[in-house]
Amino acid sequence: MSIQKISFLGAGSIAEAIIGGLLNANVVKAEHITVSNRSNETRLQELHKKYGVKGTHNKKELPADANILFLAMKPKDVAEAITPLKESINNNLLIISLLAGVSTHSIRNLLEKDVPIIRAMPNTSAAILKSATAISPSEHATEEHIRTATALFETIGLVSVVEEEDMHAVTALSGSGPAYIYYVVEAMEEAAKKIGLKEDVAKSLILQTMIGAAEMLKANTKHPSILRKEITSPGGTTEAGIEVLQEHNFQQALVSCITQATKRSHDLGKTLEQITKEK
Repeated sequence: MSIQKISFLGAGSIAEAIIGGLLNANVVKAEHITVSNRSNETRLQELHKKYGVKGTHNKKELPADANILFLAMKPKDVAEAITPLKESINNNLLIISLLAGVSTHSIRNLLEKDVPIIRAMPNTSAAILKSATAISPSEHATEEHIRTATALFETIGLVSVVEEEDMHAVTALSGSGPAYIYYVVEAMEEAAKKIGLKEDVAKSLILQTMIGAAEMLKANTKHPSILRKEITSPGGTTEAGIEVLQEHNFQQALVSCITQATKRSHDLGKTLEQITKEK
């Protein structure tokens, strides 16, 4: 599938990250990208000034002027945003949905057309082209559509193709994942302050420790538990720290965290599906 023109319905941070990735990879020219939002003219001007993309409040222009349409509005606004586009959308348009909790089936029902849809879940690391993105095709999306979506999202990081039923788990794991990491870093920074380290020194050490550990996991076939045990000497400082984490059920807390986030994604999906049925 040749990428001719791309439109974005929604102009938030994820949309901007994808725009930046596409332009950085020379996938499409800036003048072939159009962005629309509901009313924020300042935001459209900001994106035009920064990237050279076109902005419009007339969303009905978008499908007619593109062969790929990204849905990047807030999930609760999906029905209001795309229902007016029904007449202008045809089967030659690939729709890529960034809407957490909204199934491809719900989007198809809103449009009342069997159009190809790819559901995607990037994360906020897309802003630095380091996203972990999962994509899932609708029943009317072909292998060519999947290849096109994969190529687009590879401009902002890693891409995995999953079954749509797994998207709730993906949302909880990698979609929300950066927040869990930030939460751990918050705790490490608080600990550093308590043990007397200067803030700038602590921050640089913590960040490099995170980066180094991640790179070790990427470079190794060893299970994380093996890598952990290799640096946990009996009676040493690491063991003393790990024992406290175990006393506070740190691992189980993280498992429960991701399990609960998955459940919440399911619940939100059911609510949004009901909303789309009522439209």
